[in-house]
This record gives sequence, structure tokens and C-alpha cells, in this order.
Amino acid sequence: MNIPNILTILRVLLIPVFILLFYLPFTWSYLAASAVFTFAAVTDWFDGYLARRLQQSTPFGAFLDPVADKLIVAVALVLLVGEHANLWLTLPAIIIIGREIMVSALREWMAELGARAQVAVSNLGKWKTTAQMVALVLLLANPPQLTFWVVLGYALLIVAAALTLWSMTQYLLAAWPHLSTTAEKK
Repeated sequence: MNIPNILTILRVLLIPVFILLFYLPFTWSYLAASAVFTFAAVTDWFDGYLARRLQQSTPFGAFLDPVADKLIVAVALVLLVGEHANLWLTLPAIIIIGREIMVSALREWMAELGARAQVAVSNLGKWKTTAQMVALVLLLANPPQLTFWVVLGYALLIVAAALTLWSMTQYLLAAWPHLSTTAEKK
């Protein structure tokens, strides 16, 4: 057990706290839930930085880190869809969650073929993640009313969904030779 892994485990343990804060019937609960989400996002960056810097990467961390990230983002999107109940949030949420499931399955399958490096994380994914995280922080911090910050959150989430589709297309194109070859052999 090392500091990067502890931070990753902490991120998973913060999910129930995040959900509880989101549903509390107080005006400050939006900011509190957003603060916990922001803290989790910062620990995601920090645990990766520490693992590389201190050379403390472990198989456990390599497994749990992306799971923790996807869990808290999916939980945030589901909570926000329920709270906002509109197309501007629901459609990007479906795209983002659907892409995460598809790309995770694709990476797992490519790893079985020994070709996982062809579907590694790209810089485009980092831009997508940044837009997505900022959007979620803004949307979580504000009640579902059309204010400047909520509209900005919607816009950034739509940008994140567009980048999600673009990066998913790149992953599929990179994997296509393996997908089409396997399909022909069956």
C-alpha cells in the first residue's frame, strides 16, 4: 500500500459521502457535493503524478484508478440527470457513460490480444476529461436553474460529449484491423 493507492481508495470511499451531500435538503449541499467531487478529481491527478514521480505504480493502482474515475463520474452524471431532467444534460451523459463502457470493453479485449497499446489514453482524452470535470463541478455546485454557470456547465458537457465521440472513433479506428480480422475468422 502506498500514497497513490490510498488516494485512489479514498476516491472510491468518497462516493457515498458525495451522494449523501448531493441529496441533503440544504442550500449549501450543492456546493458541498461539488467540493467533494472537486477533491476527488484533484486526487485523481495527484495520485497519478505521485505514482509516476515516486515510481510507485502498482498493478492494483493501475486497475483501481480508472475504475474509481469512471465510478464517480458516472454517479455524478446520473445524479445530475435526475436533478436537471433535460436533454441538454441527459444526451451528453448517455454518450459519456456509453463511451466509457465501450472503450473499457475494447481495451480489455485488445489486452487479451496483446494489442492494448493501440487503444491507450490519448491527449484528446485528456481534453475531454478536463471539459467533463469542469462541467460537472459547475453543474454540481448550482441548483438546476438556467443561470450563467449552469448554461456554461451544459456547454462544457456537450463539448466533452463531442470529444468523447471523437476519441471513441479514434479508438475504434485503431482497433478496427483486429476487430475486422477476428470477425472474418469466425
